[in-house]
Amino acid sequence: MIRALYTAASGMNAQQLNLDTIANNLANSSTNGFQQRRVQFTDLLYQNDIVPGSAATQQTTVAAGLQIGLGVRPGSTEIIQTQGDLATTGNPLDVAIMGAGFFQILLPSGQTGYTRDGSFHMDAQGNVVTANGNALQPAIAIPADATNISIGSDGTVSVTVPGQTQASKVGTIQTAMFANSGGLNSVGNNVYLPTTASGEAIVGSPGGTEGLGTLQQSTLEQSNVSVVDQFVEMIVAQRSYESNSRVIKAADEMLQQLNQLSQ
Repeated sequence: MIRALYTAASGMNAQQLNLDTIANNLANSSTNGFQQRRVQFTDLLYQNDIVPGSAATQQTTVAAGLQIGLGVRPGSTEIIQTQGDLATTGNPLDVAIMGAGFFQILLPSGQTGYTRDGSFHMDAQGNVVTANGNALQPAIAIPADATNISIGSDGTVSVTVPGQTQASKVGTIQTAMFANSGGLNSVGNNVYLPTTASGEAIVGSPGGTEGLGTLQQSTLEQSNVSVVDQFVEMIVAQRSYESNSRVIKAADEMLQQLNQLSQ
């Protein structure tokens, strides 16, 4: 009975973390470029009363054995890397990635961060930055007198200034991808950092031979969170939590009966 108590408690703890993850997904359902997470569970160690394949006699072996599971634990939170819905904004500095890839930004620490959020702005010097003031990498500066900003699908940024009939190129937006983007470290503010699990960034031009997606101007990628699916997952997590709590209650009642027999 004591084993059942701890096993069910591990299930309740796991579902609590699952609910925390679902809550974070729902909280970011309106966050540009947010990619939802899903908890992956793994079972705990097994108590081997009879090991499968052990000798039953000199000529026979145990076919199935007797193993008793000791519960569950959260193994990882997997990033679901599907394309979010696209919303047309009309803002020339809003850019969405159609396919794989991340924008590169310079963080205050000097590190290069990676994001799917393409809601860019201009700072006082005309540099293209994020809402938090982190500069796009490679750096791109827009002239103060620019009357039109054009961003091509390949990342080419061109502007039109008074007195010129043709647009002039001011820079190119390069994007990056990773061999295992699920191994990126989320640090908040829609920013990811590379890890040994993700591998080094593969940088190139959007739509190039590296497999990077193309860019679409005046468009933002919304969160890929499906609110309906998350509500379903929330109900499943709640019912699983209740089931484990009932196991604890049943084990407690059985222990109570044993205690009464000993009186």
